[in-house]
This record gives sequence, structure tokens and C-alpha cells, in this order.
Amino acid sequence: MTHAQEDDVRARIAKGLVYTESEAAFQAPRRRTRQIFEYNHTPPDDTEKRRSLLLAIFGSVGERTVLLPPFHAGFGSNVHIGDDFFGNVNLTFVDDVDIRIGDGVMIAPSVTLTTTGHPVHPSRRADFGRFSEPIVIEDKVWIGSNAVVLPGVRIGYGSVIGAGSVVSRSIPPMSVAFGTPCRVVRPITDEDLHTRSAGQEFWS
Repeated sequence: MTHAQEDDVRARIAKGLVYTESEAAFQAPRRRTRQIFEYNHTPPDDTEKRRSLLLAIFGSVGERTVLLPPFHAGFGSNVHIGDDFFGNVNLTFVDDVDIRIGDGVMIAPSVTLTTTGHPVHPSRRADFGRFSEPIVIEDKVWIGSNAVVLPGVRIGYGSVIGAGSVVSRSIPPMSVAFGTPCRVVRPITDEDLHTRSAGQEFWS
């Protein structure tokens, strides 16, 4: 494939248009498969090695990052993580394009962030035809267990995504949202400073 052809594929990917596995094969060197495998098999007390591997895997990573293995990523190099991130076990990044995560984000077990989907008509899925759109998770977001965040979604500052949700549309800041499909249920207000959850006070 020529440089001009590669540039054409990149342009189509950037526009969210369909492209195939063969067309995107030139991006393979950006996959961090070996480093991800190594991270997932690094002893828990070897914090220096884990940190060095995170720096090698991700496009960028902030300070005080906790990512519990195992985790999975198509590339790894398209993931950008801010400061004070906590990711629990079995976090999956389908990062054919950028996944950008802000500061202070918490992600519970078995969450999938996927930038890529596939056309509905089977003839367009030949050679693994697909489309990709970036995901943005703003600062202070909390995503519950087994949630799936789909291509093109932005989750706004401070919002909470309930366990098991399928997030197919963007969520505004300071909102509680859950369901399949995920919908905003209520805003987060100062009343939440005094309760564990809606209508339930903290034990004192």
C-alpha cells in the first residue's frame, strides 16, 4: 500500500466511514500486544515495572494510575489516560481510534470501551468491514460494572453510569444515567453529598 493509499484510509477512518481489516493492516505496528501480555503477567508488587509498561502501552498516561490486570486493548497506543485513574479488572479498550479519559475517573470490573462497530448489512462486513469513532470520558466520571460504552460517546464531567448499561449516546455532565440503552435518570446535586445513593443516607 502506498503512502497516498494509507492517507486515504486514515481520512476515511477519521470521518467514521467504513474500512476493512486489510486496508488498516499498515497500522499493526502500533499494537502493543506483547507489552499488554507482559503487564497482565507482572507480579503485583513490581510497581515500577507496571508503571514503565503503562508508559510504553498507552498513548499517554497520567500520574497515580491504578489499572488492575488483566486488561485488554486492540492497540493500547490510542488510549490516553489522565491523573488519578482507577481501572478494575477485565477492562477492555477497543481503541482503533482514540479513547480519551480525564482525571479522577473510576471504572468498575468488566467494562468495555469500544470505538468500533460494524455495518448492519452482511455484505459490508466482508474483510471485517467496520467504522470507528472516538470516545471521550471527562474528569471525575464513574462507570459501573459490565457497562459498555459505544463509538462516538462522550460522558460529561462527574457523571455516573450504572452497572450493566449500554451507553450509545453522549451523557451530559453531573448526571446519573443507566439502562439499555443508557438514559439520564436525574442530575447529581448537593443533596448527594449527604447520601450514599438516591434516598439512602450514609451510616453514621
